[in-house]
Amino acid sequence: MPGGAEHVDPARVRDLPALDAAVSQCRACPRLVAWREEVAATKRAAFRDETYWGRPVPGFGATAARLMIVGLAPAAHGGNRTGRMFTGDRSGDVLYAAMHAVGLASQPTAVAIGDGLEVYGTRLTAPVRCAPPANKPTPEERDRCRPWLARELALLRGTVRAVVVLGGWGWQALLPVLATPDPAGGHPGWVVPRPRPVFGHGVHVTLEPADATSAAPLEVYGCYHVSQQNTFTGRLTPAMLEDVLARAARAAGLDPTPPARPGG
Repeated sequence: MPGGAEHVDPARVRDLPALDAAVSQCRACPRLVAWREEVAATKRAAFRDETYWGRPVPGFGATAARLMIVGLAPAAHGGNRTGRMFTGDRSGDVLYAAMHAVGLASQPTAVAIGDGLEVYGTRLTAPVRCAPPANKPTPEERDRCRPWLARELALLRGTVRAVVVLGGWGWQALLPVLATPDPAGGHPGWVVPRPRPVFGHGVHVTLEPADATSAAPLEVYGCYHVSQQNTFTGRLTPAMLEDVLARAARAAGLDPTPPARPGG
């Protein structure tokens, strides 16, 4: 169970603001705590005059989200610096530009908390909330962090209808969470087929709820991660990302309006 935060049990947290506050105090994983705090103290030269967040990064976005975007973990000099998911790094630059292009974000850039960015009907989160060394959490760290994501999903059970998962690591981390009933009794979980669906870009799986009387189906979409390794090489293009986001938004019941193009 996540530690720190005065031993907060995620299953007992009653709303998303309280969950976000509790997440930001977690100290359950010694390796991740040491790394995130070392990065925050030493800093990158380009950000030497900034105060780093240096804590677990909570989810960001609508508290009644119909669409979730699930990544991997915060970047050392991105979310670990700014305190907001996908904010202040090149992965976030690509993601928010695509969200803006399909009408899910108010602006194409995400620089820092307070920069005016809004996302529409969407919440961004991750299976691991602390920046890991080399961007590689261990399986134990992933599992220790799992109750936060499970409770986040449970608190959105009345509204969430679609999820976009960025990368195979996030896909493997998320599916067991989706199949697990909320320990607080608020959500029965969804039925994940066996063998589990294989990750791929553009993969779409409909998961039926374990109890159809208390939950709705969930549309799950796979997308290559917005890492520099993928975007710089062209493995993931803006058009590919926008296509998945737009399909998931429609499946979620959102009707975003893309910004007007010059001369359009």
